Amino acid sequence: MDWLNQKLRVERAIVHQRVDDVKTIYSQKMMSVDSEILAVLKAWKQTTEFSADEDWVFASPTQLGRLPVSYPWVWQVFQEAGVKSGIGKLGTHYLRHTYCSWLDAVGTTIAVRQKLMRHSDVRTTLNIYGDAVTDEMSQANSKIAELALNGL
Repeated sequence: MDWLNQKLRVERAIVHQRVDDVKTIYSQKMMSVDSEILAVLKAWKQTTEFSADEDWVFASPTQLGRLPVSYPWVWQVFQEAGVKSGIGKLGTHYLRHTYCSWLDAVGTTIAVRQKLMRHSDVRTTLNIYGDAVTDEMSQANSKIAELALNGL
């Protein structure tokens, strides 16, 4: 984390509790961090017992900070939160879909969405994350229906 310049670089990944390099060169590029998100992360780093620069941002206390909190634990907490909120069971990948939908909703170009989503190929952004139905899509569809039914 580059706190002064509000930048973050993901330098390592973990899959099935094995630490390795991130998947692609796009995954390890520096990215901007919003100042409000940065403030939350700073507050977290100041309260966690694993606050050294080389520590995982969300280090696992049960693993004495050597590994991050486990994905199954995060997934379970996310599932429980979805049920408690009345939405139902959700997978954590919904966060990526929601993020991409929000980027689209605020008018972000596809090239910027691709980079923010860390996709090496724009087709991934378009084909996998481009199918969300947003309020803007519903509004646009309603306008077309009105034109078709009532004329210009």
